Amino acid sequence: MSNLEAYPDEVVSGDVVTAVAPVGTVPPVLPEHQRPVDVAPGATLLEPREVPLGGPRAMLVRRTLPHRDIRTIGAWCFVDHFGPTRGGAAMHVPPHPHIGLQTVTWLLAGDVEHRDSVGSRQLVHPGELNVMTAGEGIAHSEDTVSPVDEDLHGVQLWIALPDADRRQEPHFEHHADLPVLQSEGVTATVFVGELDGARSAAAAYSPLLGTEVRLDDGARAELPLDPDFEHGVLAVAGAPTAAGVRIPVSALVHLERGRRSLVLEGPGRVLLIGGSPFGEDLLMWWNFVARSHDEIVAAREDWEAGRRFGVVDHPSARLPAPVLPTTPLRPRPSIRDRRR
Repeated sequence: MSNLEAYPDEVVSGDVVTAVAPVGTVPPVLPEHQRPVDVAPGATLLEPREVPLGGPRAMLVRRTLPHRDIRTIGAWCFVDHFGPTRGGAAMHVPPHPHIGLQTVTWLLAGDVEHRDSVGSRQLVHPGELNVMTAGEGIAHSEDTVSPVDEDLHGVQLWIALPDADRRQEPHFEHHADLPVLQSEGVTATVFVGELDGARSAAAAYSPLLGTEVRLDDGARAELPLDPDFEHGVLAVAGAPTAAGVRIPVSALVHLERGRRSLVLEGPGRVLLIGGSPFGEDLLMWWNFVARSHDEIVAAREDWEAGRRFGVVDHPSARLPAPVLPTTPLRPRPSIRDRRR
């Protein structure tokens, strides 16, 4: 999925857009409903903001990461929840580029076709995983292929690649047979990393966890956690509770390191993500995850000139890159000191 904002962690308030990334900008004042809320010891609620995917008439996604104050959870650096569309706007994202990340597509309803510049063409269905490792550079497209009157519902995530792995050759993986844990009223599908002995085969380049948990009404699950991980719980349906906190749909609760278990209660569906805190400052601009302004400039120039990223076999014209700001871009730490 393409990020159609030049600055993924920009703040939109009314008609005013404040970019967080350029050097010299003053940290914006978040609208009250977008400010992080400490809801329990070591737990912070992040409310989503709506972003049009492809323009003001396009499908809206609800973004929780990156947030101005909490930009990553482990190496997870981007979380968009979309749908259910209920027959409304569909996903049609033309070819666009990525560097320095992995894209993770997780569907709850509907079907999406992925195409990329290394020759992949793959449908993904609910309960299956598409993961694309961009490395030094790849282009891809994503399109709804479900009938227009059917729901499309899912989550698009990005994983930042560590410096040692971010210049690798791009590649794509599809995993249709993922490990599932079940207990009374609870089903957990592990799509990245390992949970309670169940391990996904998807490639990961830093310690990570990604799991969807479905809970029936009245169901309760106590999941073991790695205390060295920070975690996030994204509510995608129902009225789930995590660590005693009721999470609104599309909101995310960030959990600090040190927890050895997590209690979830239904009814609802959540994505549990986690990982070791990412120790590298990241520069995110448009669809690029980099470390310096010069890297962003070079990637943009290569995309506009038709270099590096290859060609996607797709009927639509590729997306043009936004204009770079007049001030240099700078990398940001994972967590911003809210006392400033």
